[in-house]
Amino acid sequence: MPKISACIISYNEEAKIEDCLKSLLPVADEIIVVDSLSTDRTREIAAQYTDRIFEQPFLGHVEQKNLAVEKASHDWILSLDCDERLDETLTASILAVKDHLDDASAYRMARKTFYVYRWLNHCWYPDMKVRLFDRRKARWGGVNPHDRVVVNEGEVLTLKGDILHYSFDSISDHLQTLDSFTEIGACEIIRRGKHVNMFDPVTHGVWTFLRMWVIKKGFLDGFAGFVVSVLSGVHAFVKYSKALMLTRRNS
Repeated sequence: MPKISACIISYNEEAKIEDCLKSLLPVADEIIVVDSLSTDRTREIAAQYTDRIFEQPFLGHVEQKNLAVEKASHDWILSLDCDERLDETLTASILAVKDHLDDASAYRMARKTFYVYRWLNHCWYPDMKVRLFDRRKARWGGVNPHDRVVVNEGEVLTLKGDILHYSFDSISDHLQTLDSFTEIGACEIIRRGKHVNMFDPVTHGVWTFLRMWVIKKGFLDGFAGFVVSVLSGVHAFVKYSKALMLTRRNS
């Protein structure tokens, strides 16, 4: 039976990391935690579940997750964020395929988000993610901060069940993340040499809102869906605005 290494990156996640680690115990043969020098009890809590804890100043989401993969003892990697956990159906699905993981190169699964006070069943769902993969055939890629697993060869199969994502406890939390993520995203736009004009913030912002609210049917998620749709549009607007401002300042 192939063995699975669960890989987690963390920073000041004392409120959420324990539930994440508990959900991994039935399926993981080892747990790797790469911590970005937390100042709270994150490492202390993690030490109750694994002795494979490594400290590393934050390198970037993609780089930090690939570092965790490199620390793993096994080739099959199951990756979660600290605010995520496996539901019972997904746990059962992973156990059901564990004897023959090599039938595919990777496995995708849905992610369901709890936002402030309710589950989002539309605007951020099913949000399919590849999180179980053979590191010989896949690795973390994408553009910071929006990392994703890139599968280089072989088949990707879908598992039943959800990753439960406990995202933001308040709108203030969302706004703080929005500020930091748009900063990273704007820098990535500049680094890639992508041209940004004065219309891009508006067009990207409006399109993102319409995609969430109308196409993804965010209106069925009630007021939380409206807030998420608006702030998703704001995220796009601010990211491209920051990129435009940086470009003009640098020139």
